[in-house]
Amino acid sequence: MPQHFPGARRRLALAGGLAVVSALALSACSPASSGNDSSSPYGFTAAEQDPSSAITVWVDSSREPLAQAFEKANPDVKLNIETYDGGSGGSGSFQQKIALFDQSGEGWPDVVFSTQQNDTSWASKENNGVQAFAAPLNKGLMDQSFLDGFTTGALGPMTVDDTVYGLRNDLAPVVFWYNKTLFDQFGYTIPTTWEDYKTLSDKVAAEHPGYILGSVGDSFQAPYVYYWGGEAPIFQASGDTFTSNFSDPNSEKVTDLIDHMLANKTLVTDSVFGADFVTKYKDKLLGIPGPAWYSGALFQNDKSLNYTAGTVGVGQALSWSDGEKVTGNVGGGVWYGSSHSKNLDAVKKFLTYVTSSDDAVKLASGLPAYQSAADAWLKEQAASNFYVGDFQKNISGAASSVWQGWGYPSFSIEAAFSKVVLPAITAGKTVASVTDAWKTEMDNQAQVQGYTVAK
Repeated sequence: MPQHFPGARRRLALAGGLAVVSALALSACSPASSGNDSSSPYGFTAAEQDPSSAITVWVDSSREPLAQAFEKANPDVKLNIETYDGGSGGSGSFQQKIALFDQSGEGWPDVVFSTQQNDTSWASKENNGVQAFAAPLNKGLMDQSFLDGFTTGALGPMTVDDTVYGLRNDLAPVVFWYNKTLFDQFGYTIPTTWEDYKTLSDKVAAEHPGYILGSVGDSFQAPYVYYWGGEAPIFQASGDTFTSNFSDPNSEKVTDLIDHMLANKTLVTDSVFGADFVTKYKDKLLGIPGPAWYSGALFQNDKSLNYTAGTVGVGQALSWSDGEKVTGNVGGGVWYGSSHSKNLDAVKKFLTYVTSSDDAVKLASGLPAYQSAADAWLKEQAASNFYVGDFQKNISGAASSVWQGWGYPSFSIEAAFSKVVLPAITAGKTVASVTDAWKTEMDNQAQVQGYTVAK
């Protein structure tokens, strides 16, 4: 392997291929294992430690400034920062690369940031006899007092059989964002239920055609914002069984809601991160249900909508009037430490810093998962007076109300949506017309990953 030098940068190439997929499939449902070793101070079989060795950290471009801040604040730690796509859009790049390193028996990074919470499903399992990539964190590597500092439930998706395998970077609950200037101008009431939202869409379509109430043009929006927030059981996993039910009443209501709003043109299929979105919709976006990180990614981003203070309001999370007061979740990245690392002390220091330090607050685009950092971020946002509405109350309320019926299998729902649904609705078809094909695609992915598909 080439020598890594502190401060070096290089961009990872995405790996793919049927051989990698096949290797992953063989190990998808093997027992969770990280070479547990009760005699080890870390709780797993660790490599021979070398405190002077550099650690290699994989981050997406959004997290690179935070890694650089750690590097500046900790000159005693040799750091090699490598950027990659973070697994965004369900690319599977993290899993594919690790599978290749498992095959070669070397080359693993020491820390990885992933945008996909479902990566824990495979990262906590051994792969063809090779120790699981993700290091158990609550068996001695990280202090329990530190782990207890995370927001209640934040580490749930990264916990398997009471073992924590990853640290949540941020929480991404969905709330309703609205343009206060336009709502006041048009005399509309902020919706608090999905039914209110649908009714409002008809009023907007009739009275102010061209104005919109959201987008389903990115792979995450329809699944995580609408189906997850609408308590639709289309993506569930229980042990080694995968279930997707589009016939459930809530699933059908969500499908109808999206199709209804696509038809009246208050939902669009443009990506909110697309080059044309700002030009087309900055002055036409009346409201949009979306994650907490829209605050930094869209509304206060000079490369995106870049609204002025007092324009954007934060409403409650939308829910069905006859359902639970719950919401969806869009991401919330995860930091993983490698069980193969030769410098676990540096890994511990890095993980602690990027989740709980002042820089973790200052550089956060969304709500940090570590409670003290979250409190500081919420106060900072509220004090800025950029947003109207009760920013702190509504974001915090949504963070504690994420629907627990969603699943975390070892693959992403985004890939199937992008392959089957997005081309269809972009071409003018309804979501309802392709739900069978969507379900089939997800069932096929589940089977490739070794799941039993419930009928």
